[in-house]
Amino acid sequence: MKNQDFTTTVLVDQTPLEVFNAINNVRGWWSENIEGSTDTLNGQFVYNYKDIHLSKIQVTALVPAEKVEWLITDNYLKFTRDKSEWIGTRVIFNISRENDRTAVRFTHEGLVPQYECYEVCNEAWSHYIQDSLYHLITAGKGKPSPKDYGKSFDTALVEKWKLDN
Repeated sequence: MKNQDFTTTVLVDQTPLEVFNAINNVRGWWSENIEGSTDTLNGQFVYNYKDIHLSKIQVTALVPAEKVEWLITDNYLKFTRDKSEWIGTRVIFNISRENDRTAVRFTHEGLVPQYECYEVCNEAWSHYIQDSLYHLITAGKGKPSPKDYGKSFDTALVEKWKLDN
């Protein structure tokens, strides 16, 4: 059976170590609403967006210029019936050289099409990796969700998918 975990890849001109450092600047590309340690092995952090999404995450692998991995230890998605979605899944960033460029292969292992949140989570991760992380790596400034919940990708996504009902 074909692997169905959500995966996306971006190619950049920066070095693997520059990419590794950008990934670990989670507040610079995912959300300014991150509390805790995102760049320490076994460190734990919390992501939240209003009362719609809350994740507790543990950093399980940090291999400079090669890999970052997180374990989702707890999660709440207001818009799903199954409140266990994401719990126990892994978020993996594999960094490698492809010819003269650096590839970032992002996989949310366990986020599969059978999940209730798959479509919205697919769209969200695609934005955060292909747009926000990409711009943090290549231009030095990502597009994270702002701390004040102002107009952002998240607010547009909530409106589009009607997630705050």
